[in-house]
Amino acid sequence: MNAEIIIPVLGMLTGIIIPLAAFYWQYLEGKEKRETAVEISKSLNDPDKIEKLMAIFEERKKEPIDYRRSGVITTFVGMGLFCLGVFFLGSILKGVGCLVGLIGIGTLIAGYLYPNTGKELTSAVEEFEKQ
Repeated sequence: MNAEIIIPVLGMLTGIIIPLAAFYWQYLEGKEKRETAVEISKSLNDPDKIEKLMAIFEERKKEPIDYRRSGVITTFVGMGLFCLGVFFLGSILKGVGCLVGLIGIGTLIAGYLYPNTGKELTSAVEEFEKQ
């Protein structure tokens, strides 16, 4: 085979192999947790304890997303891209930096307009009830 054929074929296979490897890795990681839960649940007779055990293994975050934090991070990423465009790569990167920075500012504003933690919601309701 020629190198003219091998390189594009390897490029296409890489696009397939990487996601499959990631899915397989996730499967193996979850398999160990599931096997451990099954072994522990065999010795437990109380269904409430089994539910508590499964809640421990659950990886989902219970806390809401903090839009203020992610807005600040996104704003500074935009500023960094803008500076990179100013000093090195030109006007296209300046435009991308401005876009990302404005998205970050919008996210930051959304974080202040829509409180998301329980404490913030409680204080917002109390402020409203005072009026």
